[in-house]
Amino acid sequence: MNTGPILYSSGFVKQFKNLPTSIQKTAIKKEALFRENPIHPSLRLHNLKGKLLGLYSLSITLNYRIIFRRESNGDIIFISIGKHDLYKSL
Repeated sequence: MNTGPILYSSGFVKQFKNLPTSIQKTAIKKEALFRENPIHPSLRLHNLKGKLLGLYSLSITLNYRIIFRRESNGDIIFISIGKHDLYKSL
């Protein structure tokens, strides 16, 4: 998967601001890695299933994830960021 520009939903921005600083810093590093090599094993990139079909998840840490979708034009929209159970809120 090649990444196009990465855009951020307003919900993502709000959630990001509420994360602990250490997680914010790690998320920024993981985003940079995602831009450089979106299939890097440490990102544990995978597509979601069920009601979240069409969305993807990448790991920040073992407990924190970013949920995103890829637009037909190649843009990446970061939708949500938080602990693993954030799937339940989508």
